[in-house]
Amino acid sequence: MTNTPPFYSVRLADDIAGQLGLLTQLLGHAPPHEAAQILGKVLDYDEGLLGRVTELVATGSRFAQDHSQRGILHPEVWLALGRAANELDSVGEDLNEHTGTIKQLATPATPSTSPAARPAGSAMVVRRHR
Repeated sequence: MTNTPPFYSVRLADDIAGQLGLLTQLLGHAPPHEAAQILGKVLDYDEGLLGRVTELVATGSRFAQDHSQRGILHPEVWLALGRAANELDSVGEDLNEHTGTIKQLATPATPSTSPAARPAGSAMVVRRHR
């Protein structure tokens, strides 16, 4: 039995996953202005990574819906993908309102920026229950 080479789309998915791993490492070591630029690109809901991943999962949900209705996939697969797409969309909307603030960190501070205009540091931690 011979191994057939994976489809281009499967290789592309593998490459993207690898690139995301690299980006995660770079983000962890980036100086603040560069990290803010990276996050700004990732969180931009219209053109960024999060919005594109949300679209990808929603497309996967439609695939699962079609195959579930044909009896090929269990309905739970479709429901899980649909729920994931909805959650990603909700998270994207929540983060979208803060993307501008993050992008502002990417630009060098001007001397006219007063310390009172900057937000104060906080040790606030919010835990979400699933």
